[in-house]
Amino acid sequence: MRTVQGPGANTAKDRKVVEFAGSEVFDRLFREGMGLVEQTAAYLDGPGRQESRSLAREAALAYAAESMELTTRLMQAASWLVVQRAVRDGDMSAAEARDDKYRLGAPLADFAPDTTNDLPLELRELAESSRRLFERVTRLDAAIYGEDVIEAISPVHEQLARLRDAADKGAFDPLSIWRRG
Repeated sequence: MRTVQGPGANTAKDRKVVEFAGSEVFDRLFREGMGLVEQTAAYLDGPGRQESRSLAREAALAYAAESMELTTRLMQAASWLVVQRAVRDGDMSAAEARDDKYRLGAPLADFAPDTTNDLPLELRELAESSRRLFERVTRLDAAIYGEDVIEAISPVHEQLARLRDAADKGAFDPLSIWRRG
């Protein structure tokens, strides 16, 4: 791991950001993320464009929606990675990187129309790879910046939140059977 002391690495949180950005783990993630961006751009501009022309109307619409979601996820992840690299290189302070404008947006809802299986295999694979990358970056963002962003992407946390909300509203009360008597 590189020993990097970027500007503004005054607090423990700031040092955590700088340490992560200087790590081999970050370097691998950065290469993987940027490689996926390049691979996706090459596919969408080349073979994907050709394949989309041969799709039925509904599948073509699904292709367009999936490709937009895919590129949005990748651009959010790539932007986050570039900010972390700027911290590592001393072009940005860790405190600046915590600013909301540099943080990840909310995850996109999964796109799953009935025509998903009609989409080209490579598009589906790229979409899945982008989801995994975005989830990893989201978990790292939460770990580094100390926020509970993970709940936003976890179906388990989402279900627990719904159950908590229902319980708070009194939708179910296991003791109600005894209270009636």
